[in-house]
Order: sequence, then structure tokens, then C-alpha cells
Amino acid sequence: MKKRIGSYPRVRVEGGGRSVVSQAGAVLLVETIRKSGLDAAISAALVPWGKPRVVHDPGKVLLDVALAVALGGDCLADVGMLRAEPAVFGPVASDPTVSRLISKLASGGHQVLASLRAARAEVREYVWRLAGDAAPDAGGQVIVDIDGVLVLAHSEKQDAAATWKKTFGHHPLMGFVDHGRGGSGEPVVGLLRPGNAGSNTAADHIEATKLALAQLPKRLRRGRQTLIRTDSGGGTHEFVAWLAQRGRWLSYSVGMTITDAIHQAVLKVPASAWTPAVEPGGDIRDGAWVAELAGDCLTGWPKGLRLIVRKERPHPGAQLRFTDADGMRLTCFATNTADEAIAALELRHRQRARAEDRIRAARATGLRNLPLHDAAQNQIWLEIIQIALDLLAWMPLLALTGQARLWEPRRLRLRLFSTAAQLINTGRRRYLRLARHWPWADVITDALNRLHALPNPG
Repeated sequence: MKKRIGSYPRVRVEGGGRSVVSQAGAVLLVETIRKSGLDAAISAALVPWGKPRVVHDPGKVLLDVALAVALGGDCLADVGMLRAEPAVFGPVASDPTVSRLISKLASGGHQVLASLRAARAEVREYVWRLAGDAAPDAGGQVIVDIDGVLVLAHSEKQDAAATWKKTFGHHPLMGFVDHGRGGSGEPVVGLLRPGNAGSNTAADHIEATKLALAQLPKRLRRGRQTLIRTDSGGGTHEFVAWLAQRGRWLSYSVGMTITDAIHQAVLKVPASAWTPAVEPGGDIRDGAWVAELAGDCLTGWPKGLRLIVRKERPHPGAQLRFTDADGMRLTCFATNTADEAIAALELRHRQRARAEDRIRAARATGLRNLPLHDAAQNQIWLEIIQIALDLLAWMPLLALTGQARLWEPRRLRLRLFSTAAQLINTGRRRYLRLARHWPWADVITDALNRLHALPNPG
């Protein structure tokens, strides 16, 4: 009888290995930076904040931190994982150099933020051109989702305060371009706010929307082809009037709070006026109906606003609210899209839930915690998170196909980025030889081939 030694093979470990690269799959992100021109754009944007004859380019330092965050890091010191692999990431600055740069950029205030955002907008337009039919604007309309995020703080930090959920931290306002069912999404705004900032503060929603529009190509910064979508936090008179202002002409689909006037209007809707809600494939959504409201509940809102309400059987165990009626859960939203069936408009608004997926991805990419003390430094950290999320959105957009395009950051890290490889130097070139037995090695090599086939920027 053989003596059992456990469920796993016993492996002895020793140091001193050579020509082995960890996180080898990160070459996908490095090649995305190169083909998009993000490195040159960020470096040019940060020239005013670099010293003459500086050893480490400020743009490269900032991108290194963003790469570390994209690979799962959640503090500045995690750039050390890149420093350990110079064959893949090149020379990486020391921790004190990184910290000094973040402090210097934070002291630059609005000028630094404006330069970084302008560089990202320029690269975004170029990436969308490279993506062609897969670009978010290929269908003729771009959807931007604006939503608030609660970020907990476990120590005293500037602007950290009690939140509406009785936690302690910050309440940033984020915005994401929706890539639709066949993709993920990319960040276009990250507005840092104190923890006690209101959920329906119109001024913050207007500022966030301005920043989001500035990230889009110029032809999409006004007009009906750009849809701003929010939850009920955006359902304020001031914000909706700003969206509908003459000369701006933006489309919108914003959630609305069920007021007493809306509740009374719902009770007066005849049974024949309710239309079955639909699913993305066109099938009827079981137990859900939609109707369009009219009358006094539209008083004071911009001309052309349509108020659409949905009633749905609550999920088992869900508690009804005072604003619900006849055992049905009521939700309401407003839109200025005309000549389209209300069931289709309700489905479009319900798909705003994809923003929650983007927020989950952001939490897994540095937004779980704001690691610095000063608010200005944490705003720079928020910009770094957005650069990391840009890379995690652009790489699948340009290089992945099929189901892999839907992988969220955690899965990308587990299956692609964490791949180990052997470093081969031959013929004055360096090669990364991926493990033959790795199940997703073909996905990595195919993606790299697609990236290599793209034209070089400029």
C-alpha cells in the first residue's frame, strides 16, 4: 500500500532561475499602448512638469503606474512588479521617484488634469478609428452612462466624509461609454467628490457630463447621436434642462423619482394602455409592462420630454415601497427620443445596468480604495485608474474576438496577463516563448498578431 502524500504534487522551490518572465501576457497592454500612441500622447502632455535631462520621463512613469493598476495593483508601490521585468516594461522608476511625480502633478491642479484628459481624448478618437466597425460609435449613436460610486476610506483622508449609506469615504461621479452587448465599456469621466456629496446634485452631473463629452470626438459632443443615460440621481429639472438646451440637442434617458403626482398618474392609466416590456432578443419580458404618462406630471419639464413608467412583479422576497402600486414595483424614466416604441425605449434605459458592470470592473482596477491622503493626489489616482481602464477596454476592442471580448479585468488577469514565458535572445531580437500547455496561449498570440497588424501611430 502506497503512503498518501496529499492531493497535490510536492514541489521544491529554490531561487536563481533565469530567462523566465512573469506577467508575460501584459505584452498585450504594452503593445496596445504602442499602437494607440498613448505613450507619446501622455509624455507630450506632461512635458511642462518634467525637469531638463530627467532620467525617467514623467509620461512613462505615469503609464507604468497605470499598467500596474491594470494588472491588479492598488497602490503606487505595486509598480515594483513592472520593475522586476525590464525586458517587457523597460526601465521603471523607483518608488520615491513615482511618489514625487504624483505629488508634483497634484500640485499642478487643473492644468495637469486638462492636459491628461486632452491626451486621452486624442488617443480615444484614434483608437475608435482603428477599431472600425467594432468602435462604440459605429452604429451611429454613442451612449454615455453617468453614475455615482461609493469608495470607502479606512483612515482620515481629505474630503472623506459620511456617505448616504452611513459608511465613510468618497463619492466620485463616474462616466462610461457603453460598448453594447458585444463589448465592455471605457471610462470618460472620474469626478472626485466628498463622501457627503449628494446623489442628485445637478451641478455635479452637469460638470461630469461636460468632461465626458470632451472625451468624445468633436462631432459627437453635441447632437441627438449622443445619449446621456443616468439613474434617478440625474432626474432633476436643472440637469434635464441643461441636456435639452438649444444648441446642445443631446439625447437623454434619465431615471425619475416616483413622486406623488407620478404615482397618481400611474393609477389613472387604463389597462389597455399598458404594453408588454421586451427582452434584448425581442421576446416578451414576463410580468412587466410599460406605459407613457401625460398630463400635469409633465408640467415644468422641457418640451419634448416623454415620461415612461414600468410596472413589474417584484422578485420573490422583495419588499414593496410606498411608491409601488397594486403589488407591482414601479420605475420611471424620462427621455426626449421621439418616434420610437416605448417598449424599446424602456429596454434601452434598462440596459443602463451595464454601468454597474463597469463600476465593478473599476473597483477591481484601483477604485476599491483611494490610497493617498490629499484630495488632489487622489484625483490624479482617479485619472490613473481611468488610463488603466482605457487599456483594459481598448485591448479587447482591437485584439480580442468572440467571448473573450466580454472578459472583465479579473478574468483577463487570470487567463491572459498572468501567463509566464521564457525569454529568448537570438538574432539581436527578444522573444517571449509562452508555455505550450497554457490553455489561452493561442488567444494571446492571435491577439498580438492583430495588434502587430495595426498601423503605427503617426
